[in-house]
Amino acid sequence: MSTVLLIFCILSAITLSTAFLTIFSKQPIHSAIYLVLCFFSVAGHYLLFNAQFLAVVHIIVYSGAIMILFLFTVMLMNLNKEDEVHKPRVTRLAAGIIFILTSLVLLAIFIQTKPIVGPYDDTGVDYQSIKVLGQVLLNEYMVPFEFASILLLVAMIGAVLLSKREKTEKN
Repeated sequence: MSTVLLIFCILSAITLSTAFLTIFSKQPIHSAIYLVLCFFSVAGHYLLFNAQFLAVVHIIVYSGAIMILFLFTVMLMNLNKEDEVHKPRVTRLAAGIIFILTSLVLLAIFIQTKPIVGPYDDTGVDYQSIKVLGQVLLNEYMVPFEFASILLLVAMIGAVLLSKREKTEKN
C-alpha cells in the first residue's frame, strides 16, 4: 500500500468518524469541536489533491471564522437540557422519512452516474495560482460570490437575533 493511499484512508476515517460524532454528540460544544476536526481532515484531503491554496483558505474560513462564530452563538444562547423543547413524534417521524427519501434519491443518483471516459481537456491555465483564481472568482462567478457573502451576513444577523434575550417588564 502506497503512502498516499494510507494517508487518504486515515484522513477518510477521521473525516467520517468526526462527522458522525458531530451529528450524534449530545453536547453542542463537543459537536463544534468534532466539526473543526472534520474540517481539518477535509483540508488534509485538499492537500493530497495538491490544492494548497484551497486547503489554507478552507482552514482559515471554516475552521477559523465560521466555527468561532458558531461557538460564540452556542455559548451566547446558553443551551440547556431543561430549556430544550421536545419535538412531537410526528415531527421526528416526518424528519426521518424525509431523511430516508433524500438518502434513497442520492443513492440512486450515485448508482446511475457513469465515469467520464475520454481525453482530458487541459486548457493550460493553472487554477492554483491566486491571481488566476481571483480573476475567475471575481469575473465569472461574481454573482454567486456576492450571494454567498449576503447569505453569511444574514446568518450572522439571525444568530445575533436568536441570542438576544427579550426584556421582561418589572411590575
